[in-house]
Amino acid sequence: MSTPEMERVARALAAADFERLRRVRHEAPATIPATLAERRRRPLVQGDGRLFIVAADHPARGALGVGPESMAMASRYDLLERLATALANPGVDGVLGTPDIIEDLAVLGALDGKVAVGSMNRGGLRGSVFEMDDRYTGYDVDAMVRSRLDAAKLLVRVNLGDAGTARTLEETARAVTAAAAAELPIMLEPFMSSWVDGRIVNDLTADAVITSVAIASGLGASSAYSWLKLPVVPEMERVMEAATLPTLLLGGDADGDPDATFASWQGALALPGVHGLVVGRTLLYPHDGDVERAVDAAARLVHGD
Repeated sequence: MSTPEMERVARALAAADFERLRRVRHEAPATIPATLAERRRRPLVQGDGRLFIVAADHPARGALGVGPESMAMASRYDLLERLATALANPGVDGVLGTPDIIEDLAVLGALDGKVAVGSMNRGGLRGSVFEMDDRYTGYDVDAMVRSRLDAAKLLVRVNLGDAGTARTLEETARAVTAAAAAELPIMLEPFMSSWVDGRIVNDLTADAVITSVAIASGLGASSAYSWLKLPVVPEMERVMEAATLPTLLLGGDADGDPDATFASWQGALALPGVHGLVVGRTLLYPHDGDVERAVDAAARLVHGD
């Protein structure tokens, strides 16, 4: 699916479109909500029922590194070019981002016909002393409904040794309840986490992921619109027996072996209840620099040739 059209979109964003984006943000910010409201939408689930979402909510958490490059995502223009290249692929169903990313892409016209997933983000910035105080600092449900987004996403890190988890669980339950009332699908990304040598580490054993799934599935007054966003771990079959909620797989570390990563996705995508991928840095910043090829390979895993 590497086409001249994809190349044209990426080139265009390097010149006139970025000038227009800056002008809109400077001179006409009131047009941004209208642009979102008027964008051409699509159902969240359609066709083969599979979803391939590109994730771009890392910068707002201060997570700008990819592999050994600590500031790989520092250029917003470079990131938007990569996102536009990914979204030009017909096998990419949409994007996950914080308001700044979603609004940039809407002004650039990159969201028409695509799924827009709003990240509620988290206030517990990586490496901070308040990392487990994961209050939500991005979208809320009302804002996503006003912006006519198609789904929400939030992170649920459960640390049994940190009292900050209580606030996270309470606020997450409220968000799930509000999303269900608004009939807005909401993707929960749960982890069992702990402090190790002054940093937060997620437990990626099957038992820990199963425990996190059980906790996340029960949050809120209704789970009717709840989805799960889960890592691919050993014994994934056991993990997928832990919930009936529709599940998307997250991308994993961008500095891992690409062949092994794609193979793990392929195996997990065949499991009952798994409906697609939500992947960011692994595809936007691939080892060989070829975004189009990486995105196309992942799209073929999700939707087939």
